[in-house]
Amino acid sequence: MFFKNPVFFILLVALLPYIIWYVLRYKKSLPSMKVPETSKYRYTPKSFRLYLIHMPFVLRVILMVLVVCILARPQSKHDWSNTDVEGIDIMLAVDVSTSMLAQDFKPNRVEALKEIAQQFIEKRPNDNIGLTIFAGDAYTQCPPTTDHNVLMNLYNAVDGNMAMKGVIEDGTAIGDGIMNSILRLKDSKAKSKVVILLTDGVNNSGEISPITSAEIAKKYKIRIYTIGIGRNGMAPYPVPTGGTVMLPVEIDEATMNKISNMTGGMYYRAQKNAELQAIYQDIDKLERTKFSVKHYSQRSELFEPFALAALIVLLLEIIIRYLVLKRLP
Repeated sequence: MFFKNPVFFILLVALLPYIIWYVLRYKKSLPSMKVPETSKYRYTPKSFRLYLIHMPFVLRVILMVLVVCILARPQSKHDWSNTDVEGIDIMLAVDVSTSMLAQDFKPNRVEALKEIAQQFIEKRPNDNIGLTIFAGDAYTQCPPTTDHNVLMNLYNAVDGNMAMKGVIEDGTAIGDGIMNSILRLKDSKAKSKVVILLTDGVNNSGEISPITSAEIAKKYKIRIYTIGIGRNGMAPYPVPTGGTVMLPVEIDEATMNKISNMTGGMYYRAQKNAELQAIYQDIDKLERTKFSVKHYSQRSELFEPFALAALIVLLLEIIIRYLVLKRLP
C-alpha cells in the first residue's frame, strides 16, 4: 500500500500544538478546594468516569489522523510479477474465404470455428496462441499471446463476409496463411511450435505454395496440423439474392496430408464439430516449455477501512462525551 497524496501528512504537525493546548487548558480547569485534612478521602472509591475523562480527546486525535490518511488517498500499488508457466506456441491459421460461409456447419463454417476455437483456447490457459486469417492473401489478426480474452475478442471481430465485402481478397492462399504463421513462430524459444491450419478448399492464390511453406516450417521445427473443413459431397452455400445452392466440397486432402507429414503433424477431416476433439488430444501430448509471464496488478483505492474506522471513532467520541461524561448544569 502507498499514499497517492502524501503531502497531506503535513497536517499532522498541527496535532502537536493542539495536544499542548489541551494539556495546558486541562491543568488550568482543574477545580481546587482547601480542606484541613485529606487522609479521610484517601480510600474514597473513584468513579469509572474518571478513567474516561481524557478518552474523548484521544479519540478526537485518532479521528484527525484517520481523516488525514483518507485525504492522502491510500492505494494498492501497480504491480508487475513474473510467473513461470509451461505451455506451447500455437498459431491458428483460419480460412475466411467466401466458401467458408457454407452451412454444413451451423450457422456456417466461420462461426462454427469460432466456437471450437473458444473451447480450444479455454483448455490451454498457459499457451501462447495467435491468429492468422487468410483468403486470397493473409495477415495476422492477433500475434501469439497468453491474454486469451484479447485473442478471442479479435477473433470474434472476424466476419465471414470479409472477402465478399472486399476487406480481404477472395481466394484460398493456403501457402500464404502458413507462411504468415511461421513468421510469428520462427523466433520462439518454445520446444513445441505448432500451426493449426483450418481450410475448406484448394490452394488457388497467394505468392507461396503450401509445400514450400511446409518446407520452411520444417526448417524452424514447426509442426503443422491441417484440418479439412466440410462434409463429403455437396454443401449448401448462401447466395446474395437469398436462399442457398448446393455446391461440391473440394479439399486438397493429398496436399494437406503432405504438409502435415513433412512437419511431423497430422491431417484431420472435420465434417462436424465433435470430430475436432481428436486434435485436442494430440496437442496435449506435445512437450511443454517453461516461459515467464508478466502479470499486471491494477491499483485500487483503499480508503474504505480508514473511513469505517473514522466513523466508529467519531461515534465512540460522541457516546463518551455526551452520554457517559455528560455534565449537569
